[in-house]
Amino acid sequence: MTATAGHHPDGQGQGDDGSAQPSEVGFPALLEDNLEDLYENAPCGHLSTLLDGTIAKINGTLLAWLGYRREELVDRRRFSDLLTGGGRIYHETHFAPMLAMQGEIAGVSLELRAKDGARMPVLVTSVVKTGSDGQPQLIRTAIFDARMRRAYERELLHARKAAEREDQRLRHLVSKLQRSLLPAVLQTPPGLESAAYYRAASTDHVGGDFYDLFPLIDGRWGFFLGDVSGKGVEAAAVTALARYTLRAATVYDPDPAAALHNLNTVLWQEYRADARYCTVVFGILTPTPAVGGFTAIIASGGHPEPLLLRADGSTHYHPTKGRIVGAFPHSRYTNTAVVANPGDTLFLYSDGLTEARVDGGETADGRYGAVALVRFARNLAPATAAATVAAVTDLLDTFGDGLTDDTAVLAIGAPPQRR
Repeated sequence: MTATAGHHPDGQGQGDDGSAQPSEVGFPALLEDNLEDLYENAPCGHLSTLLDGTIAKINGTLLAWLGYRREELVDRRRFSDLLTGGGRIYHETHFAPMLAMQGEIAGVSLELRAKDGARMPVLVTSVVKTGSDGQPQLIRTAIFDARMRRAYERELLHARKAAEREDQRLRHLVSKLQRSLLPAVLQTPPGLESAAYYRAASTDHVGGDFYDLFPLIDGRWGFFLGDVSGKGVEAAAVTALARYTLRAATVYDPDPAAALHNLNTVLWQEYRADARYCTVVFGILTPTPAVGGFTAIIASGGHPEPLLLRADGSTHYHPTKGRIVGAFPHSRYTNTAVVANPGDTLFLYSDGLTEARVDGGETADGRYGAVALVRFARNLAPATAAATVAAVTDLLDTFGDGLTDDTAVLAIGAPPQRR
């Protein structure tokens, strides 16, 4: 037989330009066979049901999943019969009513029960097919195997729970380590008042702020408040070293400038390669029972200046100066004296307070700033140590997410004279 122009005997056509064209006879027949095979052996289950749920058609994939023969289900069982007990209740009370109202419902998680009783998690999508008159005729349903997804979800859930347990354990360790770097109980010199507060910027990292107030054998008291660079375990190690170095140095030589010089030497020798340092204000306090106040000799290593809240309502920063501690091999520190009379309060703080970012901050970059702090203190004075710390605690609460650094505060006050 001679092929006509534009056609080949194998059904593969050729255009005028000689290019191959799809067959006009073989391809539709092949497509029809493929559609039937796609339905029967699709990667998902397919079934069609009457409006009352009776199964009218079901593909081989779903039959294989459930272990049934076709004649056991078609015209004999309803779709809801294939569901678990809880699934049947959900189907009758939610799935079927929603499908009737909307005409389609997609991605509903259910469980099928196989012939042998095994449970199979699936995702179900159903569509109501309507006739030319717009009336519903039957329901077409696609069912997707969710066993792998369910297993994956379980793995994710287990991983999440494990991560939450690990996170709780880490936070517990961080909290425990943080508490170990602060005095368990803040001691108070006889006849005076004291209060302190520590606010961590994050529960996931150990902060570097520290403070202490402790007695010496001669009736004097040592006190300090400092801030170590960085966070985490490395900062905690520097904090511990700084606390114990200051306390030990005070025992041998209760001189603030000498104690800071000693700490500078220790930190420089230990951490100069890692650039670990701290700022700290350190003092030796001597109560003056005769007048009801105290005198404090103070030295500062790059720390914000202490505030004095006077009984007469005035407030001012006590001038101090000195290099940050541990950053240079040789640094000099000097002592200054503070005299606190009855009703006066000495307030120490770390820069987490003044560097918090707030709306209307005093500095150009929106930080709270030293000017705002002294204004706040003036509105507060005169105030006891406890009232001062409580007011600052409330102030920190207003900063919200603007408080990005740990903050420690320590107040030592002389009670007002009784009249």
